[in-house]
Amino acid sequence: MNELITKENIEDMIYEIRKVQVMLSSDVAKLYKVETKVLNQTIKRNIKRFPPTFCFQISKKEYDNLRSQFVTSSLNSNYGGVRYLPYALTEQGIMMLSGLLKSDVAVKVNIRIIDAFVKMRHYLGNSDYRLTNIETKIIEHDNSIKLLQQSFDKLNKKQKVNTIFFEGQIYDAYSLLLDILNKAKEEIIIIDNYAGRELLDILKGINKKIIIVSSNIDEILKKKYELQYKNVEFINNKTFHDRFIIIDKKELYSCGSSFKDLGKKCFYIGKIDSKELLENIMVKI
Repeated sequence: MNELITKENIEDMIYEIRKVQVMLSSDVAKLYKVETKVLNQTIKRNIKRFPPTFCFQISKKEYDNLRSQFVTSSLNSNYGGVRYLPYALTEQGIMMLSGLLKSDVAVKVNIRIIDAFVKMRHYLGNSDYRLTNIETKIIEHDNSIKLLQQSFDKLNKKQKVNTIFFEGQIYDAYSLLLDILNKAKEEIIIIDNYAGRELLDILKGINKKIIIVSSNIDEILKKKYELQYKNVEFINNKTFHDRFIIIDKKELYSCGSSFKDLGKKCFYIGKIDSKELLENIMVKI
């Protein structure tokens, strides 16, 4: 039965050995529809026509490497042992061989073989020629997943700062407040007309310069705190209604709830990305 040999089949028969593209004598024999023994004898009888750049016999190590890499290769079917180490034919060697065999089939198939070699050379010129279509798709999908993950990470970070908390989310609200305060490297400014003990309990463990701007600080609480802790400066100021946090005079945050009541009712905490607003607030402190 005649076997249909496509260009893709031929490309699968081209290997890289000793840094050159070659085909095994058994595969060439199959394409030419002759016995491998006949093809090998033709090479041996005309060995002067086949210099090393045209044809060479592969070593046992090369043979074993190919068998391990290409399970479906003729190496695993036609060659049962090392007694029959195959010849490796370059493109020039195959052209020489087709002329010696003088077969109509060899002439026709030879055109397909040369086309396959040309296409393989094109692949070799591409740094990604070793990637199969499946591998390429996997890489593309992997890159897409990474991009999506990066986008989600950025979105999550943004949502973590700009968040609406509902009644009962006391721990989450205080956790976010601590995250914001811990961003400071030098100074924290807190504007809250109802700053009280709950806020001071949080601030006493922060070793940074802290300024509390408020119009309603309990004087007894303030004095007791100042006797033990030296990290907070209190400024009496009636200018502000809403609550703000300023980190290192560079980042401005707005809070809809007094810091002593975080999580008790629905409120919003968010970052204000406006240098002009930050500067205006700093002037009024």
